[in-house]
Amino acid sequence: MTTTPIVDEIATTLDALRAKTPLVHSLTNIVSANFLTNVLLAAGASNAHIDNPHEAGDFARIAGGVLVNLGTPSDETAVAFTRAAEAAHEAGTPWVLDPVGVGGLAWRTSLAADLLQYRPTAIRGNASEIIALAGLGGDTRGVDSADESAAAVPAALALLDRAEAVSASGPVDHLVGRDREGVLVGLRIAGGSAMLPRVTSTGCSLGGLVAAYLAVASTPLIGLAAAHTHVAVAAEIAEANSSGPGSFAVAYLDALYTVDADTLRERARVEPFALPTKDTK
Repeated sequence: MTTTPIVDEIATTLDALRAKTPLVHSLTNIVSANFLTNVLLAAGASNAHIDNPHEAGDFARIAGGVLVNLGTPSDETAVAFTRAAEAAHEAGTPWVLDPVGVGGLAWRTSLAADLLQYRPTAIRGNASEIIALAGLGGDTRGVDSADESAAAVPAALALLDRAEAVSASGPVDHLVGRDREGVLVGLRIAGGSAMLPRVTSTGCSLGGLVAAYLAVASTPLIGLAAAHTHVAVAAEIAEANSSGPGSFAVAYLDALYTVDADTLRERARVEPFALPTKDTK
């Protein structure tokens, strides 16, 4: 079996996830809460869905990782988002911002911009959301992306002023962040399945999985890459064992559970890509 150092580190991080079973504090949308919890349990983590403003800050301080997902925000949950992000930042709890629908709706776009002051450990979104969050435009269609993930790389790099690692999802995911030596790195992660967007909450649950991996990873970039790789490999396996969206959803949960470190070493398709040199830091 031949693997690159980055893939081997990702595989080792999966072992760490299952050894430690980190507890994710998810503040996510009403559509995704159940599926997200099942994804985390299948992958090897656990979840607590606490999105009321009375408890969100306190729980963010003790969780392994925090997810703030803007899928179905309200005035009350917006307060909870802010308190959780602030508490996570103060406590050193890794947290993920998933800017669902940002760029297409003004209020949530403003809310997402405000949350950046608490320096999310990772930002995960589709290409249009990442571009819009960076203030570089973006064309969203509801919660769907109208941009290719590669087009979001300049925006992702710009967001590294406010976060440690950023990913734009697509047929090939594009990630940016820093390695252990502080060197800026770009990673492409291929794989996955065209069935993923046919099942609700697969993207939102990826955000929760990122939060879980951040709790055990050596760097934010490795945590982000481990979550994307786990999903990409599991989705490929699930597609081969399903006949439509319903059976895919079940097969996907099974694959998240059965994928192990050796499976990642064998099937992961992770490669570095050259970053644009202009305006990078």
